[in-house]
Amino acid sequence: MIFQKRPIYFLSLFFFLLLSLQSNSQEQQPAKKQTSGRLFNDSTATDSDYLMSIEKAEEVLESAYNDIDFKGDTHHLFGDMKRTESKLNLILASLKGANPNVRNQQMYRIVLQEIQQELEDQNKAVNEHNLNLENIKKRVIELRKDKTLITLIRDTIRRKQFKKEFANLKKHYVGTDSLMTANQTVLNTKKRLIVQRRIAVSNALVTVESKLEKSGINIFNKEYPSLWQISDSAANKKVTHNIKAKIIIEENVAAYYLGYKAGALITLCFFMGLLFWYISRNIKYLKTNGHFENLSQLNFKYLNRGVIVPVIVIALNIVVVTNLYAPALFLEFMQLILLGALTILFKNQWSGVSMRNWLMLLGLFFALCFLDLFITIGLLQRFAFVAINVLGIRYGLVQIKTLKEELYIKAFFKWASIIFIALNVLSILYNVFGRVSLSNMLSLTAFISLTQIVALSVLLKIILEIILLQIYTTRVKRGIVKMFDYENLSDTLKKPFIIVISYMWLIVIASNLNIWESLRAAFQKLLSHPNTIGSITFTLGNIVLFFIIIWAAHLLQNYVAYFFGEIDEENEENINKRQHSKLLITRLVVLISGYLLAVAASGMPLDKLSILLGALGVGVGLGLQNIVSNFVSGIILIFDKPIQIGDVVEISSESGRVKSMGLRTTKINAPNGAEIIIPNGNLLSQNITNWTYTDNYKLVEVTFEIVGETVPEEINSVVNETLANLPMVNSSKPSQIYYSAISDGKYKLLIKFWCSIYRTEETISLARQELYVSFKNKGLNFSS
Repeated sequence: MIFQKRPIYFLSLFFFLLLSLQSNSQEQQPAKKQTSGRLFNDSTATDSDYLMSIEKAEEVLESAYNDIDFKGDTHHLFGDMKRTESKLNLILASLKGANPNVRNQQMYRIVLQEIQQELEDQNKAVNEHNLNLENIKKRVIELRKDKTLITLIRDTIRRKQFKKEFANLKKHYVGTDSLMTANQTVLNTKKRLIVQRRIAVSNALVTVESKLEKSGINIFNKEYPSLWQISDSAANKKVTHNIKAKIIIEENVAAYYLGYKAGALITLCFFMGLLFWYISRNIKYLKTNGHFENLSQLNFKYLNRGVIVPVIVIALNIVVVTNLYAPALFLEFMQLILLGALTILFKNQWSGVSMRNWLMLLGLFFALCFLDLFITIGLLQRFAFVAINVLGIRYGLVQIKTLKEELYIKAFFKWASIIFIALNVLSILYNVFGRVSLSNMLSLTAFISLTQIVALSVLLKIILEIILLQIYTTRVKRGIVKMFDYENLSDTLKKPFIIVISYMWLIVIASNLNIWESLRAAFQKLLSHPNTIGSITFTLGNIVLFFIIIWAAHLLQNYVAYFFGEIDEENEENINKRQHSKLLITRLVVLISGYLLAVAASGMPLDKLSILLGALGVGVGLGLQNIVSNFVSGIILIFDKPIQIGDVVEISSESGRVKSMGLRTTKINAPNGAEIIIPNGNLLSQNITNWTYTDNYKLVEVTFEIVGETVPEEINSVVNETLANLPMVNSSKPSQIYYSAISDGKYKLLIKFWCSIYRTEETISLARQELYVSFKNKGLNFSS
């Protein structure tokens, strides 16, 4: 509410009455005796009562003065209003001078909508301050209900006794009234400014929406004259001056956006710094231990040549995808830096022809960005765009094939090429027939769609190299230097990432075509529409989110082992069983958390969930006993640990090495190569012989016969020396030598020694060979 100039009008009347009574008292001096007698007979108040009333009035005026004064939150509000004003002025100035490209208009719309909301909040805050002043006024007006004070004001005799107190009261009134008037004037001014700015924002939004509509694909009204009808009206203008003016405008808008997104960009830089440290630490460890050169065997292309540029490529890909409504200068500058970083990565890796074609693509894209940002729409710009489109079509038909062979993902590049050529053709047609804004938008989208798929292909390769680096470094730390099948592993890992980069690519294309917001709104409406079946109400979005979370949980629990250096297909004797146990528990936690999160995200009410659990209980009672039994048995196996992954076990008539343990079944690799799948319930109900429960060593036997002139002491010495030289024999546990028969020149022996259970046959065979050679060198005959 907007107050009048004098909000404490009552106090003015109050002191006017006081002065009137003082003048009247001078005219009534002859009646002093009569008045004195009347006051003595009628008044029941004392001097103390009058002083208390005056003090109370002073306290009210003083508290009103303190409350009227603007506090920190009010000054903060005024600061916000100044920042909103500077932001609005920047956008309004940019709307008049900048080129009407889609990127800038999208950013203007987002910022104007935010300013509109800010003005709404500021208007509400100003209204609250005005209401606060109104309440303060009411508190002062309440003073007239104080009968003692009113009586004192009317009593001309008593009033003279409190002349000093009334002077102080008047002083408080004047200060309060002045501050009230000044602050209310400030609020009224702020209110008018807010109203003016809201009108300006509404008009600016209409302008922006109109420009975005002109760039719409479905609008075919002629925006400019056809290309053969145009006469360049800007030919006589100073092109250099226009370019400088537009550079200033674009720089101001980009600087504003950079400050607006500073927090998010700093956070991104922080996480990229952590990623750089993480990769550098692993590479430093491999270099220190002499395994860095082995990265070339894993088909590394980028991380083995440096870490800074790949991390920059990751960061810039994220910036391009997450800043869909950034101004054109900011986004196109980030895109050019990304392409420059890719050029550094491609140097000395691509063929000379591919590299020249790549540089030509960068040159065309740079020229396109310069024309779009800094050249006014006219004959020069339109002919230049046509020339670039023609070169782009030729590039897509002839030279683009050389790039395809150098990329990690080739399938997507085919679609990118088709889109690139088609958009360039459409851009020429729209430009010729006067749809310049749409033509410029299609040209930029064509080049961005092609360069972005190259960048995303490199991004995928870098991510896979980071994962393989972690796996290989972890294995080296555990003493496993054997190379693993990285190609099959990469094919497995890249599938979910391909889905992600496809989504990123489509977002970039849709955003540049100015259809992403419409698509997002349409999908949001479809996914959030409530559907009812019986008494259950659900949305399609909740169902989709439920399955996405379940899929992500299963995906994560399948791949989490890779980050600890575990490969499914390997058969290593120094496998870390404790780590496998932790991984199993981690997988269980991930699955349970995923399902609980999915249920919470689906929005299913708890009462409906209890009905579902009740139905599940009936299902368990009817036919799911075995499944539930196996599931519970799997959890018991994980925590009780009678067997672990890598153990060599015998269960009934089956034996082999435990390959994997799930929540329902356990897989065992038999010596003949078969994979035995045993339900977990059967494992707990049968006797299990675990050969590697304590350690990975097994006591094996070798029998042989020695013929020749020798003595047992010499035989024992040869056996011990031979076994000590075999690396696969466990020397920490002494071997055992038994003689089953002794005669002149003939000895039958049984030797027992410890070796890795994973290589028993190999160790026994090697021991026989070495013993044969050793005894042969002594001139003795050896037979087994």
